[in-house]
Amino acid sequence: MSDLTETTPGWLSADDLEQARARMPILYVEAVPVRVDDSGDVTSVGLLLRIGPDGTVSRTLVSGRVLHHERVRDALLRHLEKDLGPVALPRIPSSLQPFTVAEYFPTQGVTPFHDPRQHAVSLAYVVPVAGDCRPRQDALDLVWFSPQEALSPAVASEMPGGHGVLLKQALAHVGCVI
Repeated sequence: MSDLTETTPGWLSADDLEQARARMPILYVEAVPVRVDDSGDVTSVGLLLRIGPDGTVSRTLVSGRVLHHERVRDALLRHLEKDLGPVALPRIPSSLQPFTVAEYFPTQGVTPFHDPRQHAVSLAYVVPVAGDCRPRQDALDLVWFSPQEALSPAVASEMPGGHGVLLKQALAHVGCVI
């Protein structure tokens, strides 16, 4: 046993992550950024525009892994800041109970959610944001849709891996149904 404590925060190397993905589910958080009015009703939904590894352009939600020894609340904040910018001013729910748990499988058809890289379990949240959102990192843009526009078949068709289903579940959770 070593007397040294590892203090470097972070995750696994690319090779270690690939091996872990092949052997066990990986924990993720996903956030549906929304704008709300004074009464708390959702007025718009923010969807990121990204280019995938294969060059396809798609719409997606804020999403990312929970790091080793990281609280879920901290992971949500980190990914919201990474994707929406440092002044998005997200309001993380006081209860960390997700509106759903999405199970992503590498095999299509097991659930509506698919990730060819891995078996992943994702805790999904609706998060109101009040500040200036400017996409960062690998996101090209952030587009705000009305709830009705976000629920359209056209938008759902631009969301791979089941994110369209997750968006519908999120909007139903907050009372926005067509």
